[in-house]
Amino acid sequence: MFPEDFIWGTATAAYQIEGAVKEDGRGVSIWDKFSHTPGRVLNNHNGDIACDSYHRYKQDIKLLKWLGTDAYRFSVAWPRVMPNGTGKVNQKGLDYYDRVVDELLKNGIKPFVTLYHWDLPQALEDKGGWRKKDTSYAFADYSAVVVKRLSDRVKDWMTLNEPGCSANLGYKSGNEPAPRAHAPGALVSNKVHKQIVFNLLLAHGLGLSVIREFGGKNANAGIAHNPDVSAPATKSRADYEAAKNDWVKNNAIWMHPLFLGKFSDEDLKNMGKDVPEYSNGEMLLISKPMDFVGINIYSIWSRYHISVKKNGKIEKIPISPDAPKTAYFWEITPEALYYSIKFTCEVYKPKSLMVTENGAAFNDVIFKDGQVHDLQRVDFLKSYLAGVAKTIKEGYPVKGYFEWSLLDNYEWAAGYTQRFGIIFVDYHTQKRIPKDSAKFYKKLIKNNGFKV
Repeated sequence: MFPEDFIWGTATAAYQIEGAVKEDGRGVSIWDKFSHTPGRVLNNHNGDIACDSYHRYKQDIKLLKWLGTDAYRFSVAWPRVMPNGTGKVNQKGLDYYDRVVDELLKNGIKPFVTLYHWDLPQALEDKGGWRKKDTSYAFADYSAVVVKRLSDRVKDWMTLNEPGCSANLGYKSGNEPAPRAHAPGALVSNKVHKQIVFNLLLAHGLGLSVIREFGGKNANAGIAHNPDVSAPATKSRADYEAAKNDWVKNNAIWMHPLFLGKFSDEDLKNMGKDVPEYSNGEMLLISKPMDFVGINIYSIWSRYHISVKKNGKIEKIPISPDAPKTAYFWEITPEALYYSIKFTCEVYKPKSLMVTENGAAFNDVIFKDGQVHDLQRVDFLKSYLAGVAKTIKEGYPVKGYFEWSLLDNYEWAAGYTQRFGIIFVDYHTQKRIPKDSAKFYKKLIKNNGFKV
């Protein structure tokens, strides 16, 4: 069983579900341009319609109510609120999120708002995008508009979603074939990439300050980050410590500034002449205390386990090619979530932690009985949530779990080829069908977990 106050939720992102890209004054995002550039997205899919949640949000919130979720994590589309990234505010865009928040509260569901989930206004990218600190300050101005408007009803906020993906897939893998590269699909030098990393961290710090200023005394603020996972090969203490050290090495470039207000000595050494421009004051801003840290975990991205041999040598053991995988070819590794929670809490000691994304894509189909029997996803959720339950039992401050995703949706550069939802979406008719995993999750929430 989970604690009585444990938060059960699901998550989505604006560009992946909303559609209505040209309605009610919305501006152009980097994903609009990227997805309409031939060859950048599988099958040249785009998010113009997606799940049409802009028009069907009440229907989707009814599904949340049916599931019994405590909370719903969704993102605000920056170009819907400020079409050019700065300057004029689009009131119709704000009105839409007003309606979403009101409908959630009407149904007893707590809104968790992510301020940035990758849909940078194209107008800002044309001026340099995340290469420029100006974009970080533009994010602060945009955040202030949203927080001022919604904070009378919204108390739970996330500044950025997976800034590592924004920096790496958006600006470092720009020449890689779909579905590897993400918008804006740029290819920058190491020095510029490191500046982008810092500018995203600065955006978080500025956004957090905005929430503290305008969010009210009960505001609960953090970030949704996707740490690179390391896991020990055995249960030995040596393997555990070696895996934790490897985890720190892989994640310090983000986590050290967020929690310690500095880059690690090793990262500074590795960056050499490519160290970004920053000040101690900016680092202090970035490391202001969060109320929680969110982690998005799907698999062991490094694709190895850590082992310490008798002679003390550390070995990286590759995951077997025959290991079970999702339809996205990600290995199913429940230990990824378990150890990510433990390492995050032991190394950086956050006030609390939430699993802000966890889920899997499978080749779901509608059976003859009209239902979607996704037993693989049910097994996936059981195995990963068992690890979450174990960490809570061990005393780690895990306060919530957001399954990814509520709906099958536009999966970025993979287009509509990957189904992550617990609700099946027929993209031609927009019909929603709860999968077996949704029925499992509904029961899980009602029972507040299961014995492990």
